[in-house]
Amino acid sequence: MTLTSVNWHPLKGCSADKKPLEIYMFVDPLCPECWALEPIMKKLHIEYGQYFRIRYILSGQLSSLNIATRKKQADLAQHWDKTASRSGMSCDGSLWKENPIDSPYVVSFAIKAAELQGKHQGIRFLRCLQERLFLEKRDVSSIDVLKECATAAKLDLNEFMNDIHSDSAAKAFKCDVKITSEMEVEEIPTLVFFNENIEDEGLKIAGMYPYDVYVHIIEEMLAEKPEKQTLPSLDVFMKHYRLVGTMEIAVVYDLSVEEVEKEMKKWALQQKVKKIPAKHGTFWRYIG
Repeated sequence: MTLTSVNWHPLKGCSADKKPLEIYMFVDPLCPECWALEPIMKKLHIEYGQYFRIRYILSGQLSSLNIATRKKQADLAQHWDKTASRSGMSCDGSLWKENPIDSPYVVSFAIKAAELQGKHQGIRFLRCLQERLFLEKRDVSSIDVLKECATAAKLDLNEFMNDIHSDSAAKAFKCDVKITSEMEVEEIPTLVFFNENIEDEGLKIAGMYPYDVYVHIIEEMLAEKPEKQTLPSLDVFMKHYRLVGTMEIAVVYDLSVEEVEKEMKKWALQQKVKKIPAKHGTFWRYIG
């Protein structure tokens, strides 16, 4: 594992909220590793979210694909399937052969447009995009799919459609790309941890690691042992997130995949959830 210091601080010239840590999470909406990190980030947020806020930064790295060549599409398909097989978070690489993304940049502009309506709306919109991309193999650069995601994320649709093509969304995306360059982020996903002291450097961790690694970094940055929050009941968890993977439940609740599948099958019989088959692993939609 490589931890590097970042001589850059988000709080310089900015107002901070009361949480002692800020995490810059560098992602790309088309990146399967970012999708694979979702279970760990859910658990981290539930158990230690009182100590940090997350700012999602779009790196622009995969967005530089534009229209990929046939060979690049084949490489991406193989990479997606390998990542899904390894992580248990399904993403179907055949998308790149059957329904490749036409305009990756549009996806990034759409996420920044969603964020203009609020940070949490932006996060919901990103998750909606990822579900349609990785589970349903849909072209998320399509305006129809973007509208569908905006509706699912409870955005103001008219405002969203105006903002996609606005200078505000374009400038916000350019700002993210600039930060990516300034922090010398070369791998996605990358997390950079900052504490309240603007004299301290940030701590950068590139790639994916086990959950305990991220907890240890939080302890180091706080210089004390943080208090872990109690996990919610599985019913509350499902009701909040609505659509989650078996792997997400397994990681958050420290269960085996087999234990989760057994419990979810019971829930399916009780009509509390609906099974969403995927190429790798299983997802469950909460229906109450």
